[in-house]
Amino acid sequence: MTHLSRIVMTSAFALSIGFAAEAHEVITGSDGVDIHAEELAQFDGAWAMDFLPDGRALVTEKSGAIWLLDQDGAKLGQISNVPSVEARGQGGMGDILVSPDFDTSGTVFLSYVERGESDDTLSGAAVERATLTLTSNGGTLSSREIIWRQYPKVTGNGHYGHRLALDAQGYLFITSGERQKFYPAQSLDMNLGKVVRINQDGTIPSDNPYYENGGIAREIWSYGHRNPLGIDFDASGQLWIHEMGPRDGDELNKIIRAENYGYPIVSDGVHYSGVNIPDHKDIPIYEAPAVSWVPAISPAGFTIYDGGLFTDWSGDGFIGGLSSTALIRVDMNAQDGPAEAARYEWGKRIRDVETGPDGAIYVLEDKQGRLLRLTPNG
Repeated sequence: MTHLSRIVMTSAFALSIGFAAEAHEVITGSDGVDIHAEELAQFDGAWAMDFLPDGRALVTEKSGAIWLLDQDGAKLGQISNVPSVEARGQGGMGDILVSPDFDTSGTVFLSYVERGESDDTLSGAAVERATLTLTSNGGTLSSREIIWRQYPKVTGNGHYGHRLALDAQGYLFITSGERQKFYPAQSLDMNLGKVVRINQDGTIPSDNPYYENGGIAREIWSYGHRNPLGIDFDASGQLWIHEMGPRDGDELNKIIRAENYGYPIVSDGVHYSGVNIPDHKDIPIYEAPAVSWVPAISPAGFTIYDGGLFTDWSGDGFIGGLSSTALIRVDMNAQDGPAEAARYEWGKRIRDVETGPDGAIYVLEDKQGRLLRLTPNG
């Protein structure tokens, strides 16, 4: 019997007798390391999570719900006065980011997809800053303000990106997908296919690389990206993102100010039509990925581990895999540069990965999925 089968049987039995399912399992990685997995909660289309200073957590669902969890990962209730979203394709509620000064400011940042005002076939990501007032069984958002939008809104319901991260200086970085339109990633007149950098109030830092260009270019930090769905800073303050390639060619990228990462001109993958795309090595003027994956892993969610439980993995990156149905560990300090070190598989698509304040690794499964707490086994 597989690990997955034992989890499913345990959950089904618990539900059949009227109790909440509580699954524990050991997952063995390709490196031979065993991880203990504990199921904490179940969600319908969970997309992102972040932790509050007191150890409680917030989880978003693509349909628009935001849940407050207690320190043990159990659902306490939903947050009210959240943005109204309509989940279509890859779009809906997105990332959530708790400000480091939450205890005094109550500030959180949210990303989500909004429709066109006069044409709902058009859409684009938006980022809000809001104040969250917590209660014992939920909370309420107030002082909501949109501080950034994808420009322009376009047709289709894919490749929004909209992952969020704050650096040590307090600048907000946002990943923006190219919306399956290819060449906007190369245009400085649009913020599609970019990493952008703004102040927390939505204004634009004057030291951004294209600030003097004016217009939308002022917010661009790097460009030539496809569908960036993971972002984090390492201990030195270096920014890293990962992004889905076309057919294969998923990338982990070290983000350098003003650099062009080449999409759709170069990629280690090919177009879904089968048309070839030159590799980065063929046109070396574009910044090459630190790691690329062929075949694809479909990366989603990213954390650079800085906890105290997995002492051998300090500084390693953890990427959720959708099509690869695996948690992928990347040795960020390998001798020849970052490299995949191991995969931990249990047959589920993984949407988000976070390092918890307790040093555990928290994983959100995609669609009808669970929140798992991963700790060393034994």
